[in-house]
Amino acid sequence: MAKQKKQRFEGIVYSTADDFSYTEAESAEELETLPNGKQKLKVFLDRKARKGKVVTIVDGFIGADEDLQALAKVLKQRCGVGGAAKDGEILIQGDFKQKVYDILIAEGFSVKMAGG
Repeated sequence: MAKQKKQRFEGIVYSTADDFSYTEAESAEELETLPNGKQKLKVFLDRKARKGKVVTIVDGFIGADEDLQALAKVLKQRCGVGGAAKDGEILIQGDFKQKVYDILIAEGFSVKMAGG
């Protein structure tokens, strides 16, 4: 595959204005992590676009990326499997819906099981 070149100035092709200045896309602000009791997490299974493999997804985390990564690390260690944390959700490889639910409840999170 060819590497895609990231555009420096998104959406602007050409400007005829003499006083026009390009502005860089602003980075996302650092979110403050809510306390565990105020987090409303959803735990569900998914197998779409994964060649039939099941993953457990924890969605709804509000906070800093470092805290999301730390929670993902705890869940992966306690389940004994791999996974990832990105875009505000945690993916745990395999069907660990009930185990992840129990771990999050023990940590003090407000958790809801979704999807059957």
